[in-house]
Amino acid sequence: MLENAFVRLVGTDPLWQALVGGLVIAGFNAVGALSVLVWRNPSDRALDGALGFAGGVMLAASFTSLIIPGIEEYAGGSLFPVVAGILLGAVVLDRGEKWVPYVQRLVTGRRSEEFSTDGGAEAEAAAASRAAASDRVAPVIVFIVAITLHNMPEALAVGVGFGSDNLGNAIALMLAIGIQNIPEGLAVAVAARNAGLGSLFYAGVTGIRSGLVEVPLAVFGAVAVSVAAPLLPYAMGFAAGGMLYVIVDEIIPQTHARGHERVATLGTIVGLVVMLSLDVALG
Repeated sequence: MLENAFVRLVGTDPLWQALVGGLVIAGFNAVGALSVLVWRNPSDRALDGALGFAGGVMLAASFTSLIIPGIEEYAGGSLFPVVAGILLGAVVLDRGEKWVPYVQRLVTGRRSEEFSTDGGAEAEAAAASRAAASDRVAPVIVFIVAITLHNMPEALAVGVGFGSDNLGNAIALMLAIGIQNIPEGLAVAVAARNAGLGSLFYAGVTGIRSGLVEVPLAVFGAVAVSVAAPLLPYAMGFAAGGMLYVIVDEIIPQTHARGHERVATLGTIVGLVVMLSLDVALG
């Protein structure tokens, strides 16, 4: 029923479907980001649980919507294309993280040596104040860039889903990624607000911007699959590898760093169950 409704609204062109899919997941991200206007100060415990939920959704989606279909349906049972894609996706995300310090410098406009001065007590106090502000803002910028980077393989996965001509699977993946984007958008907005980057509305806009990259990448995923069908299992593996890298390298350490491991773990399990339920219901 949901598949028929989606086709009636969007049509059968996979590129249009991927564009709508990208808009949907970015829209969910915007909902989460603008939630900061209502839920202004969520606790660390709540955020860790919500991000754990997002990780659980991504974990299940990596296997049920990407790795397993890639092997069984598009690689003829061969492991190599999907495994190669997984490894490449992980490497690309790992290299992407190396850019974070440069983005941080670009946004803050300062290097650490710029905070030293020989201009007297007042100048030293001003430099110390700037350094303290930078120390507070820099981790937030790193976090925002990391969230934006890991939105990329999610969007690619949605685009690949629509381009692979498996509409039920693609819709399940779109909804699951969209749902887990809500806590991520909220987390970015809250982090920006707590770091003093601007008003509540600006913090919400910051969260929204972190998800906008998903729209063009969803379309790109569908285009790449449509143009080069033999690359589909590699593309599915690539998207899964990027998502798995983010789960292990960012979400798990972050949600287990503030003493809320149990809540984060339970959130992960709930997210996994939600994605599995969507996959069974729509697959």
